Amino acid sequence: MALISFVVPAYRVQAYLSECLDSILGQPFDDVEVIGVDDHSPDGSGDILADYAARDHRVRAVRLAENVGLGPARNTGLDLAGGEYVWFVDGDDWLAPDCLAEVAARLRATRPDVLVVDHVRVRWDNRPTRSAMREVFPEPPGPATFRLRERPETLRLLHTAWNRLVRREFLVDLGLRFEPGWYEDVPFSFPVLMAAERIGVLDRVCVNYRQRRTGAITRTRGDRHFEVFVQWHRVFRLMDLWASAVDDLRPAVFERMIWHYLTVLGNGERIAPELRPAFFAQITADHARFRPPGGHPVPEGVEGLKHRLAAAGRWRTFSALRAANHTREAARRQVRRARPVARRAARRGRDALLREYYRAELCRPLDPTLAVYAAYWYRGYACNPAAIYEAARRLAPQVRGVWVVRRDRAGSLPVGVEFVVAGSREYHRVLARATWLINNVNFPDFVRKRPGSVHVQTHHGTPVKVMGLDQQRYPVGAMGMDFAKLLRRVDRWDYSVSANSFSTQMWERAYPAAYTTLEVGYPRNDRLATATPGEVREVRARLGLAPGDRVVLYAPTHREHLPGYRPPFDPDLLLDALGPAGRLLIRSHYFHDRDRRPSGSAGPVLGPGGARIRDVSGHDRVEDLYLAADVLVTDYSSAMFDYAVLDRPIVVYAPDWTAYRLARGVYLDLLAEPPGAVTTSFPGLLDLFRSGAVDAPAAAAARKRFRARFCALDDGHAAERVVRRVFLGEPG
Repeated sequence: MALISFVVPAYRVQAYLSECLDSILGQPFDDVEVIGVDDHSPDGSGDILADYAARDHRVRAVRLAENVGLGPARNTGLDLAGGEYVWFVDGDDWLAPDCLAEVAARLRATRPDVLVVDHVRVRWDNRPTRSAMREVFPEPPGPATFRLRERPETLRLLHTAWNRLVRREFLVDLGLRFEPGWYEDVPFSFPVLMAAERIGVLDRVCVNYRQRRTGAITRTRGDRHFEVFVQWHRVFRLMDLWASAVDDLRPAVFERMIWHYLTVLGNGERIAPELRPAFFAQITADHARFRPPGGHPVPEGVEGLKHRLAAAGRWRTFSALRAANHTREAARRQVRRARPVARRAARRGRDALLREYYRAELCRPLDPTLAVYAAYWYRGYACNPAAIYEAARRLAPQVRGVWVVRRDRAGSLPVGVEFVVAGSREYHRVLARATWLINNVNFPDFVRKRPGSVHVQTHHGTPVKVMGLDQQRYPVGAMGMDFAKLLRRVDRWDYSVSANSFSTQMWERAYPAAYTTLEVGYPRNDRLATATPGEVREVRARLGLAPGDRVVLYAPTHREHLPGYRPPFDPDLLLDALGPAGRLLIRSHYFHDRDRRPSGSAGPVLGPGGARIRDVSGHDRVEDLYLAADVLVTDYSSAMFDYAVLDRPIVVYAPDWTAYRLARGVYLDLLAEPPGAVTTSFPGLLDLFRSGAVDAPAAAAARKRFRARFCALDDGHAAERVVRRVFLGEPG
């Protein structure tokens, strides 16, 4: 029997679930079992649980036939739990590293019925709050257990299921279950404290309580928040059954009820204005119905005033005071915002006139036939947007596609592709009037999301390194990013194109917003999936490669935290290892294009290796290079996911793996789950080629696993799926 059974319900948490499970299973303490309950989730949460169960004997995955809600899903897990203690952890939260050893030590030393642990709230912008426990227990409570009446302030700890471990036999004997509906924690968390003979408090932050930007109940408006009254009524009905055993706790519990009601009412993201009078009236009714005969504690100051107004049913006074307070806060915010706006206005020149023109164009109707495309900060015609553009020309000819490019890249566009130059008057006009805007990065901050317009974020790779909000945990790699502005850009997205389930999970976590995910494969990989041997021969010939050449493409990624860094790599030594037929193509990351490198087909000769080594960094279509190469050597680049579509050997050469993980952060352990052979040193790289390990059975098996996980959707029709959904309105 495990010491701790974790019950992890999962519904629409695919972006966070892996982090939650890893935080449990990766602890140095492993006397645990995890029961993952897929609450008939419409996303990939159930598949994630099944995958973990297949890989780790401690995990059991359960799929429910219908969505039952958080409370009943927890009950399902409780019925299957075999541990001495049960810990209900939500699938979008995660445990603090190394906390389980302390939790286990306290459980074994004191054998409590309930052990409450500390937590911090972690906002979507990665800002944590202070420890909640220190407000309730200014002095650490120590290891001794107690009954609730001995320390009634324990009720002021957040009333959730996930910040407490409950002895399973105690819970079963009590007969307490989670109720359906919202605020289901209320009739569970308070009764277990009232019934417990031995309560322990561990003054250690164990849970990171994620404050999601979207999707959380606490950020969802609607009349379901009235269910908080139903849940509290259940608490008081239970207290009536337990009668004299808990009568002395009624004042403290009553105070918590009124505090909770007022907290829900005061949150503008929960109760719509038209529902607030009715919600307030119910607070007044419950105040009269459940008020203890001997009185109850009333807070001081403003909170106490709220209590008294609620008791008296004085909604107009309550509402007027609330409005006055909001007005004061709004005025302060407006003053703060006005200062940077004034500074920016002083720096505007020609851009100001163009922005005025852009704003004037916003007043004109959307062009129902216009789609604007861009890629890599206007670097040219490339990537997923190019593939979607080509599919749209074929499947939706009524849509007129216009590309945005830098002036110096205008000559690189294929013949017949309409374009505007970034920064020009025409550029501002098409951005204002387009019905569709398709980009693999974000459009500038000034671009407005117009009603009726459709923004499609295609991304430009399956993420190895952490992205978006997740970069807040790696400030060295974030390079002073403005995450608030980033989220305003993300809020413009209507669609996010995803290559696979893994990418979907990471994008939804890194870029939380209300967009729709199109998990369809990557459009830019359609060409790789459908390439014929004849096309491969033609591409190789254009690059000056002979049929018998063994071509290695070396494509390292960029290190934002190390400007100018180049991995240790001697192309001539690698050529020696390849032998006489070896040819080497070297392509730098597109971030290094800031020197405005001219494009070329074959690229300049590099080093004493002569024509056997070429710099192809300026080649416009990286897909050509993939088709031409027999082997890809890369480090942390998304190139590996694209190249894997071809089912050819891939080598991960990661000489700075440890430093890169610490500074930049990664989503995938490439040494544990590589797409082929892997090495962390240049001599090791040479040995891989000399020994033939590059395509040995072990490398081929790793590549097969990698392809199954990341390339299953790349069947040559990804761009078509995007066009049919976005331009033609066909269902997914």
